[in-house]
Amino acid sequence: MSKQDKEAKSKEEAPEVQEEQMVSEETTEEQKTEQSKEPSFEDQLKEANDKYLRLYAEFENFRRRTAKERIDLIANAGGDILKEILPVLDDMERAIKVNQDATEAASIKEGFELVHNKLKNTLAQKGLKEMDSAEADFDTDKHEAITKIPAPTEELKGKVVDVIEKGYYLNDKVLRYAKVVIGE
Repeated sequence: MSKQDKEAKSKEEAPEVQEEQMVSEETTEEQKTEQSKEPSFEDQLKEANDKYLRLYAEFENFRRRTAKERIDLIANAGGDILKEILPVLDDMERAIKVNQDATEAASIKEGFELVHNKLKNTLAQKGLKEMDSAEADFDTDKHEAITKIPAPTEELKGKVVDVIEKGYYLNDKVLRYAKVVIGE
């Protein structure tokens, strides 16, 4: 090939090379434009870290607040029931004061029965329910056996013969086990 042929061939290739260079320049410009639109990896990392720190701080504040609320709830949990029992205490004090001068046992008995019933009703409104244990089958989920005695009848073997201390439920959960004597 002669020098002229080579120049002619290079002139023919030149537009193709120029087109490729233009295409590659356009591609790099598009990439730069896209990069300027999208935040860099470091910016994304900083943003994610900032979100993480904010969420962590928010969670810590939530945890502290709920712990404080729980402590307050425990400290004041009995307040409602005590407010309900105060009138019964007042009635008891009045009964004691009145009974200092009383001469009839019937009026004293009636006064104490009224106070007792008022207290039972107040506690029942709060969910307290008496356990019926007399002559029931012994159940370790409800009863605490104090002692065993010979059963007075054959039917009372393995059953509650006597209730020493009543058991109570609070909203269908055992609050206090009944202390009982079992027949054997």
